[in-house]
Amino acid sequence: GGVRVLTGLLLGAALLLPVLLWAGMWAGERLARGVLAQWFWADTRQQLPGLSLALMALLLALAANIGVGTMVSSFRLTFTGWLDQRLAAELYLTARSEAEAAEMVAWLEPRTDAILPIFSAGTEVLGQPAEVYGVTDHATYRDHWPLLQALPDVWDRVASGDAALVNEQLARREGLVPGDPLVLPEWQGEIAGIYSDYGNPEAQVIVSTDRLLALHPEVSRLRYGLRVAPEQAADLAEEMRQRFGLGETGLVDQASIKGFSLAIFERTFAVTAALNVLTLGVAGLAMFASLMTLSGMRLPQLAPVWAMGLTKARLARLDLLRTLLLAAVTMLAALPLGLALAWVLLAVVNVEAFGWRLPMHVFPAEWLRLGALALLAAAIAAAIPVRRLARLAPSDLLRVFANER
Repeated sequence: GGVRVLTGLLLGAALLLPVLLWAGMWAGERLARGVLAQWFWADTRQQLPGLSLALMALLLALAANIGVGTMVSSFRLTFTGWLDQRLAAELYLTARSEAEAAEMVAWLEPRTDAILPIFSAGTEVLGQPAEVYGVTDHATYRDHWPLLQALPDVWDRVASGDAALVNEQLARREGLVPGDPLVLPEWQGEIAGIYSDYGNPEAQVIVSTDRLLALHPEVSRLRYGLRVAPEQAADLAEEMRQRFGLGETGLVDQASIKGFSLAIFERTFAVTAALNVLTLGVAGLAMFASLMTLSGMRLPQLAPVWAMGLTKARLARLDLLRTLLLAAVTMLAALPLGLALAWVLLAVVNVEAFGWRLPMHVFPAEWLRLGALALLAAAIAAAIPVRRLARLAPSDLLRVFANER
């Protein structure tokens, strides 16, 4: 469904562009004051058939840049904020055995503000495999956990053991909303809220830690989140590594996890920047080829204007202005198309592919940068044809009249 929407959107916009440009040039000609201005608009309209494919390529390249750039930047902004919410603890501990975990917890109790168990077990929800996590009733979750929808007093309901949270993937897949019943093996409760869980394709459920331990007493009790004053986290981590012989993976600070996660994100989407440059370059090459072809065919239109007193240098400047004008108008047309493309990618394609939806953010500064690049690409594409026109020999222009009958 999403692919068909994208195809129809891009193909329809590309085919509509020449019509819109023709109408704009026609309106410019009607509103122009002076013979030269009217000729400029009329001559531009006459060139549209030869430039249409190149301008359509430029439109699609710019729209793809805007759409994909908006998607990636929205993902980055949302993902960064989401990590800040999900990774609220200052340190994350993974013990090598439950006996060692118990010893560490006893040692940490007077040295930390809170020790939050991170226990999980495999389960089944509505006939599909899922992971169920336990959550301790603490301000860390009440203040930071990213909820998309929730019943009133959601955390009190979860703490009571009679309610659960489900991730967005499970909720969308099964059409669940807060207040619906939820059935796990040997337990039934209600859904108190739905939380965002970006990057995870699997179903996930959160219940209270006591409820989890009652349902799965065999659960592994090795992982904990440690809340401590941020300025004390590094000293506590160093003391724990020396006392318990923990390696780098046994005790990880919040900043390291965030940095690792963001580094993966940046590597994943680095290729999109290269593709954006490539598509813009291909569009610029198409414009160059079209302008080169047209420059050799336009002598019959330019010679009379030159003969009436317009210098070759001014004709060259008008040709450059025409190319920049068409690129600017194409950029303006690409903006709503690119935003529509971003919306389809975020609200339709991403939901179909991964089961979760990202909020859409706009970045006007990126549009200005892209517009400047589009004008630069158009100027480079027009450079050689315009230079050729400025250096055209008078005999070449006079030959047009010699061939007249």
